[in-house]
Amino acid sequence: MFVHTSVRTSNMDRSIDFYTRLLRLELVTRRAIPQNYAEIAFLRDPEAKGNVLELTFYSSQKNFSQPDYEDRLFDHIAFEVKNMEETIAAMREAKITITDEPFRLDSSGSIIAFVEDPDGTLIELIQKT
Repeated sequence: MFVHTSVRTSNMDRSIDFYTRLLRLELVTRRAIPQNYAEIAFLRDPEAKGNVLELTFYSSQKNFSQPDYEDRLFDHIAFEVKNMEETIAAMREAKITITDEPFRLDSSGSIIAFVEDPDGTLIELIQKT
């Protein structure tokens, strides 16, 4: 059984704000893990239908940078959105990096776009039609 995906963050408050305000996830729990100098937060969609996202902050991590797109091992995580136009407008207002503007996969397919979270993790947005 697939349980969750963990994404490292350089700023827990900023990441929680991004995922809750712009992607409408709910904060389930947040706590310190003193054994490895970490803090974790679990978020999920309000209907608890999708997978759980774990945000992880390591206070001892000194270097925090994403490799260039072509050099990344982790590709992206995907979120379904109800209204792509509204979501992208909110992302623009929040000055979120939009790497791929919305486009339709084919004449009757879903609309997708790609953005980056505050730490540069690639996020796919999907509006199903």
